[in-house]
Amino acid sequence: MYNLILVDDEEDVREGLMQEIDWESYGFQVVERAENGKEAMELIEKVMPDIVVTDIHMPFMNGLQLAEWVRKTYPSIKIIILTGYDEFEYAQKAIKLQIDEYVLKPFSASDLMEALLKVKRQMDKELFDMQNLNALREKYHKSLPVLQSVFLSSLITRSLSEMEIHEKCAQYDLHLLGSCYMVSVIQIDNHRLEQGDAYLLQFAMLNIADEIVQNHCHGHVFIHHNHVVILSMLDHDHNDCLSEVTIGVLEEIRLNVHKFLKLTVTIGVGSIQSSLSELHESYQGALQALNYRLLLGNDRVIWIQDVENKRHNPLIFDEMKEQALIRCIKVGMADEAQEMIQLLFHVVEDARISIQDFQIYCIEILMAIIRVAKDMAVELETLFGSSQLPIAEIYKCNNVLEARQWITDICLQLMDHIAVGRQTSYKNLVDEAKAYIKQHFAESDMSIQRICQHLHISAGYFSSIFKKEVKTTFVNYLLDLRMEAAKELLRTTDLKAFEIAERVGYSDPNYFSFCFRKKFGMSPKDYRNGARS
Repeated sequence: MYNLILVDDEEDVREGLMQEIDWESYGFQVVERAENGKEAMELIEKVMPDIVVTDIHMPFMNGLQLAEWVRKTYPSIKIIILTGYDEFEYAQKAIKLQIDEYVLKPFSASDLMEALLKVKRQMDKELFDMQNLNALREKYHKSLPVLQSVFLSSLITRSLSEMEIHEKCAQYDLHLLGSCYMVSVIQIDNHRLEQGDAYLLQFAMLNIADEIVQNHCHGHVFIHHNHVVILSMLDHDHNDCLSEVTIGVLEEIRLNVHKFLKLTVTIGVGSIQSSLSELHESYQGALQALNYRLLLGNDRVIWIQDVENKRHNPLIFDEMKEQALIRCIKVGMADEAQEMIQLLFHVVEDARISIQDFQIYCIEILMAIIRVAKDMAVELETLFGSSQLPIAEIYKCNNVLEARQWITDICLQLMDHIAVGRQTSYKNLVDEAKAYIKQHFAESDMSIQRICQHLHISAGYFSSIFKKEVKTTFVNYLLDLRMEAAKELLRTTDLKAFEIAERVGYSDPNYFSFCFRKKFGMSPKDYRNGARS
């Protein structure tokens, strides 16, 4: 039921509408009636109606002034204007006020009700949309913890870009800004639990861990596979050591799990990372730490830094770097390759690393180069010579600059060989295409699609290669062949033009004549006469 206010300075109009219309049967209730805009303002603020039906001409405040006030003060209220024919141009000024409906005087009760029902349908739709939106919003909020957990799982299992991380954090209402991060995993020591019991205990551990972590304002807790995972973090204003705070929290979790669930757990703790995009490394470290249960026993917190004391190694030739280098060698330019290798070696300049780490890094780069050579069918002997092992050359370099220059030279040589091989391949392909065209140019169905089908390549690839090698397009090349053959037949035979057209691949003699004239500036007949004169 929608509430409505009638505003008209003529009492008989107001009373007549009240008596003639069965308002409730249409879904309306007239809650107030007013005889001018000023009175209507007070009533609107009092009852907050859904719809205002108002005349234009009234004392003290007219209908347009009232409508303007309603739009500014209560923009969701619907407005229906009552206006006479002679007032219609004046009423058009109300368009900028986004009046919902107009009813022209004189009007009947059915005219007004038609306008009201139109507004009602609009309000029903808005209400339905709003209810749907609220339902979706409620559903989203209910599923938000699951979405957060899924995203956090992806964050610890693979490398995501900083942009993607920030977008997802905003989308899932996650606050992960910090100066450093650690990942820990909780493993139940008893592996002989029933599956249903294991799930229940996992959720019970999740609740215990989450309550303790939140009490310390220390991070996020979620389930990933068979583990309860804790993402620990310190904000930029916190000066405590993350590892000390985290291990203290984890010990509290371990003790409470034992106290309330009567079972023991081992907790693996990964390395400290300064970036969310590197959390997967901390997670892998936490899993590795769990493996040390075999040596250290269960029911304890194990930090990977304690058991392996790993050094931070900035020289990681990961998949992204490898793919970038491979792409550069295969399709890049020489200066791009040199810049790429310079970037790969830039991390070495300020890093404190051992000579062994550096040599391994160079070997990883070299193996990527060798794989490219194998993929592109370039013999290793052409790059390294037949009598030497390429890896041995790395150990002969006296400094970083020598190693970088040696690898740069290898890359440039490989790129040259690939370019030569590609050019040879292009030439062979084009030569085969030209031979096929010469053999079949007189056939009317000769086309680029037919050649590509014969060569087993795509039309786009063939077109670009052909134009690059022959310096003209396939269409022009075919046209030249056919026109030269036509000239020869015109000079040496008495065949008619339509017969020559057919012999050089044209099923339409008129089109043949058009092409000939466009190519040579004269008709086939004129050419023959000129050639024989």
